[in-house]
Amino acid sequence: MKRIVAGILAHVDAGKTTLSEALLYATGQVRKLGRVDHGDAFLDTDAMERQRGITIFTEPAVIATPDLTITLLDTPGHVDFSAETERTLAVLDYAILVISGADGIQGHTETLWRLLNRYQVPTFVFVNKMDSPGVDKTQLLAQLKKRFSDGCVDFTEPIDGERMEEIAMQNETAMDAYLDTETVPDETIRAMIARRELFPCYFGSALKMDGIEQFVAGFERFAQEPQYNGEFGARIYKVSHDAQGNRLTWLKVTGGELKAKMMLSGTAHAGDADAVAEDGQWHEKADQVRVYSGAKSTTVDTVPAGTICAVTGLTQTFPGEGLGMERDAGSPVLQPVLTYTLEPGECDIHKCLVALRELEDEDPLLHVVWQSRLEEVHLQLMGAVQLEIIQQIMHDRFGLDVTFGPGSILYKETIAAPVEGIGHFEPLRHYAETHVLLEPLPQGAGMAYANRVQRGRARPQLAAPHHAAFPGTRASGRAHRLADHRYENHAADGPCASEAHGRRRFPPSHLPCDTPGPDGSEEEGRCPSA
Repeated sequence: MKRIVAGILAHVDAGKTTLSEALLYATGQVRKLGRVDHGDAFLDTDAMERQRGITIFTEPAVIATPDLTITLLDTPGHVDFSAETERTLAVLDYAILVISGADGIQGHTETLWRLLNRYQVPTFVFVNKMDSPGVDKTQLLAQLKKRFSDGCVDFTEPIDGERMEEIAMQNETAMDAYLDTETVPDETIRAMIARRELFPCYFGSALKMDGIEQFVAGFERFAQEPQYNGEFGARIYKVSHDAQGNRLTWLKVTGGELKAKMMLSGTAHAGDADAVAEDGQWHEKADQVRVYSGAKSTTVDTVPAGTICAVTGLTQTFPGEGLGMERDAGSPVLQPVLTYTLEPGECDIHKCLVALRELEDEDPLLHVVWQSRLEEVHLQLMGAVQLEIIQQIMHDRFGLDVTFGPGSILYKETIAAPVEGIGHFEPLRHYAETHVLLEPLPQGAGMAYANRVQRGRARPQLAAPHHAAFPGTRASGRAHRLADHRYENHAADGPCASEAHGRRRFPPSHLPCDTPGPDGSEEEGRCPSA
């Protein structure tokens, strides 16, 4: 039996969750067809989702057919929660992109299409709400071809000669087969879909179950299971907490198998330093392995590759982390655009910060920061709706009634020319000096770090330099030590003593430093002046 992980993506109100309900009902997974507007949708498991009628958190559902088991991940459609959607893309074998026939391709739909292209996710398209007045199937298909790809082909009805020719035109191998036999084999079509050369399009109405059987049959026919090897690997896409407060690490097993009580390890990026071993890795046991479908879960002893599950007992994991043979994911494309200041009111600011740190653990893009100079908590968000959800979670989960100040636009800044900062230290007849050089890189190049200290010439007691850089800059450090009135440990291209003395030295208050906030964590700020 094939095992496939598929995600449903859409612009808000395109009927994404309604399509999920229709697929569950058509395959016999639910006995009653739920509705978003009635608050009884199978995948709207959170009270806030049922109240607002939108998807806020990615939720799984398991669909079983005679030849296929699909783990369906229903992702948020609102742009404020698009970061959750992007994190999910890394674990998908296929995507189902839902488009409203009444509205056509919308702005956020194009953003999702670009993300699917970036992550190279094979995609099926379902054009929903075809029962709306004035909807023209021919115009919608032409729009898909123009704004997405010529590979968008109607698969709703049996593929006839004209559409078979359209398929053949997307690939030379397919064209050769078509010229010889006037058809394209299913194996070739599957391979074309997997390479994102072909995008099967289905038209119907999820609410009225129109076109659902054709879609299920087509997906079962043309989706192929990825090949997995025996070495263990897993990709984490989400962190959450259950009703009992247990921390859940959601992941897809990408190789081998995952067993309960299995020791897992990963690169330590943040968290409790006591949990990090000498090799720089954290090592923790997977206490429970749960397989979820909607709000219900089953605790299992082992899961094979291709399975979505939630694991308890892990405290150091983060979304995007790779376990086993998997490497950590890169930086996400979508980033917060607004920053807000917490207004705790009568609530204890320490409790508020601890609560926000837990939410940041689930969504790292919140970037919660304690500003000690202002005694304020700042966080970054995608928009006003996400702010309302954060405020409601603070009340419902933590019992904290807080508000937030007016939001402001987040700007990214970088330097235009190289600049060097110098810090010197004179403890008890010793002298040490550290140089941090910042240099601009091309726009979009990210950050690069280089250590120009020559290790062979460094004294053992000389600490490694601390690097800091803004996005789009390169940082390098040079360490200097005065012994017998001479500088030692200069890099080959470093300044001589007279050059170093001739430059401006910045006091310690101008050097980046981490100081503890009210919750004991480190803050982004400056060292206090000496």
